[in-house]
This record gives sequence, C-alpha cells and structure tokens, in this order.
Amino acid sequence: MNAEVLLPLFGAGLCAGFVDSVAGGGGLISVPALLWAGLPPQVALGTNKLQSSAGTIIAVRHYLLSGLVNGREVVWAIVVTFGFAVLGTLALTRISNGTLVRVVPWLLLGVAVYALFSPRFVRGGTSPRLGTAPFAWIGGASLGFYDGFFGPGTGAFWTLGWIALRGKDLLGATAATKVVNLTSNLAALCVFIPLGLVRYDLAGAMIGGQLLGARLGSGMAVRHGAPFIRWIFLAVVFVMVTKLLWEQFSP
Repeated sequence: MNAEVLLPLFGAGLCAGFVDSVAGGGGLISVPALLWAGLPPQVALGTNKLQSSAGTIIAVRHYLLSGLVNGREVVWAIVVTFGFAVLGTLALTRISNGTLVRVVPWLLLGVAVYALFSPRFVRGGTSPRLGTAPFAWIGGASLGFYDGFFGPGTGAFWTLGWIALRGKDLLGATAATKVVNLTSNLAALCVFIPLGLVRYDLAGAMIGGQLLGARLGSGMAVRHGAPFIRWIFLAVVFVMVTKLLWEQFSP
C-alpha cells in the first residue's frame, strides 16, 4: 500500500482512537475507512478489531493508572465477555446480522434519550441494583456476544449498564467499559487471526493514529470528567443512530 492510502488510515485511526477512548463508537470512523481502502467486509472487521485493540489498551492503561478501574469488580465481566465474544465472532462468520441492523438503531436511540434526560447518567454514584456476578453474566453474555457478532453501540450499552445497574458515575462507567471492550476485541481476534481475516499492513498504519488518539482522549476524559464525556457520548450515539438508520432506509 502507498502513502495515499496509509496516511488517510493513520488519520482515521487517530480520530477513532480519540472518540473510542472517551465514548466508544470509533468504529464509525475506522470501519468505513478500511472499506474505502478496498477490504472485503469481514477482513475490514478483523483488521478493525486489531487496530482498535491497540488504542483501547492505551485508554485502559490510562484509566488504570488514574485509579478508575476496580479490578475485583470487572474480573467476572472480563471472563464472561471473552467467552461470549468468541461465540459471537464465530457466529458472524456463518450467519447474517440483518436483524440486528434493523433493531440496534432504535435501542441506541433509547440509550441517547436516557443519557440526555436522566440525572443518574451524569451524577451516578448510586447503590448497585445488581451484584457483580449477575451483572457480569447478563452484560458479558449479551454484550460480549453482540460485540463479537455486530458491534456498533456496544460501548454505549455497557456504559448505560454500569451506571443504571452498578451505580457507577459516568467517568467510572467509561473506564470499566473500556476494559470489557478490550476483552471482546481480543476475543474476536482469536477468531479473525486464525481465519486470515486481518490485514496487518493497514492495521499498522491505523495503530499509529490510534495510540495518539487514545492517549489524548482518555487524558481529556480524566481531566474534564462527566460533562465532557456526556456530550461526546451523546454526539457519537446520535451520529451512530443516524448512520445506521440511513443505511437501513436509504434506497
């Protein structure tokens, strides 16, 4: 690949890494960029998982060093998410995700409305409604499988779950979400790599941008807190809903 392809991919990786580390949804930028580069859809998804994992590792490291991740709280979510994300990715290689394409935009719209009008979403810090293990099984099984199989909006659903069911504030929920997002990305790679569905040269170009974007985004999230994350989160979710509905209803 020449610089006319690699440089735009670097830029796409930088933007995706910034957005992903704050609110999720970086795939809105990176997957279309990989399709633009001429990759078949499944190869684009596999390559995207590799490059996004690099950025998510940087974000997770920053959140860990900032003391925003409770290891004992997320360990069961990691275990369950990994197993079900592998199952979801295996399913992706065999069956259509057409039903999810139709349903997910409306679910995301509900998340956005909740985030816009619920004081709990900004304030958080309430008593958990579910214990650690039940939450891990419900969230890890459903969202782990979903992220492996389809993916858009996974971060939004996880963030909402951490806030509504585990009582986290928005910053803590964002940090925990990055941990489980990284888990499902790595699980998916356990399927994509053996099947040869990763382009390492294009992933490498995007990883450079991802590392920079993720460092900037997670740093700003920690520095500016919930108000900054909330508006980035809402913007990403509304763009994601618009894109998915456009693809669904456009001729």
